[in-house]
Amino acid sequence: MTLAMLRPYRPVLGQPVLRRLLPGLATSALGDGLALVAVTWLALQLAPDGQRGTWTAFAVAAYTLPGAAGTVLLGRWLGGRSGAQLAGWDATVRAAALGAIPVAHLAGVLDVGLYVALLAVSSLLHPWGSAGRFTLVAELLPQRHHLAANALLGVFGQAATIVGPPLAGLLIAWVGAVWVIAVDAASFAVLAVSYRLVVSAVRREGAVRREGAVRREGARREAAVRHQAGDQHEDGDREDGDRHGNPAAGPSRTSGFRIIARDRSLLGLLSLSFAFFYLFGPFYVAMPVHVTDDLHASAGTLAAYYTAFGVGSLLGGLLTGHLRGWPLRTTLAGIVALFGAALLPLGLGAPVVLSLPAFALAGLVWAPYQPTATALFQRRAGTVDLPRVLAANGAVTVLAVPLGTMLGGPATALLGARPTLLACAVTILALGLVAATAAARPGPGAQNTERTGPAGPPGPQATGPHDEPGPPARVDAPDRVRPGAT
Repeated sequence: MTLAMLRPYRPVLGQPVLRRLLPGLATSALGDGLALVAVTWLALQLAPDGQRGTWTAFAVAAYTLPGAAGTVLLGRWLGGRSGAQLAGWDATVRAAALGAIPVAHLAGVLDVGLYVALLAVSSLLHPWGSAGRFTLVAELLPQRHHLAANALLGVFGQAATIVGPPLAGLLIAWVGAVWVIAVDAASFAVLAVSYRLVVSAVRREGAVRREGAVRREGARREAAVRHQAGDQHEDGDREDGDRHGNPAAGPSRTSGFRIIARDRSLLGLLSLSFAFFYLFGPFYVAMPVHVTDDLHASAGTLAAYYTAFGVGSLLGGLLTGHLRGWPLRTTLAGIVALFGAALLPLGLGAPVVLSLPAFALAGLVWAPYQPTATALFQRRAGTVDLPRVLAANGAVTVLAVPLGTMLGGPATALLGARPTLLACAVTILALGLVAATAAARPGPGAQNTERTGPAGPPGPQATGPHDEPGPPARVDAPDRVRPGAT
């Protein structure tokens, strides 16, 4: 790894609050990497004979899906909280619920039903925790560093998917799956303590930023009244500030889903993400069948594909910080199209010597998608509404892959494994091309100028803590965050 590759991440590593959080984030990411194997393995051990497949599916679903319900049911209480609070509460709940699993085991009361229930509790706040983590990024860093920070957080998870599973296998053989779950719980306890230690620092920085924002907003409104002369413009400007998360405005009580529905750009982004993840879901069913039935290969070959994907995604995550300055919507569309193209060799039945590096390329292309999409949410929503918006996005996208996986079963049975892989690859490629066409055809009066780095004076939608508000801009432009960027 060269110093040049790390250059975009230096401002992130230099932020005092984030620097104190990074060890805890890395530790919890490793815990999640261990859980990839431990969650299913313990379910297999606890499930009755003849019901192992069913209960394993329940365990996997319980570890992810209840967060969608938590987004809807808990939005009224959690929507106005700070990023550090949301992320800290999620880490606390996960540590407590996962920690209860080895405690129940020691007490002799752990069965598969209680196990699945505790997994469900552990995931209840997960979309809010993810939203809080990226809201904290928006609270602490200027917009030009959001993409690099998002990518750095993603790199932890990508590295954990490479290191975690083999380490989990060794630990399971040594001490058992239930104690690997205990290690996962301890990792989230470390993260919860880390967030608790930085909450006061975040509040102090937030107070300073809000005071500065109030002064800047007052000066901007005074200038608007002086130059455009009229109360009507001032009222419209205030409405614009409230809508886009001006720190001087009170927290919105509107749900994240309604905020997304009012913004065509965010609604299009959410639709693209859901479709992208949904269309990839069938791969989790068709891929193992393709390896065993079509290639007549072993589980080691399947593991090699997943390892190649993980290595590619790790490299892609490191490269993501260098994409600053690229138009966000066009970048997302290109990622989807290139990902579909990289999957074509699998669907076309190419030999392993060709399809394996192609799958690694797919991982490299996949990695920048989520950090880039999150950067677009951070810019469009603003820091006040951002927790609600990101939690709503997480609630929808967390359903996409499981729903796509459910489609993979009947599709593989009806079409066969390789045709299913080909159909998914072609459809994803077509989705990317449609998205690219939409990104190249902005709405009236808008320009496709959303970029990942500084390119011009930010308008009122740019609510990064260190960004100065620019001149008033139209709020109905679906493709524009900062007018004047080139």
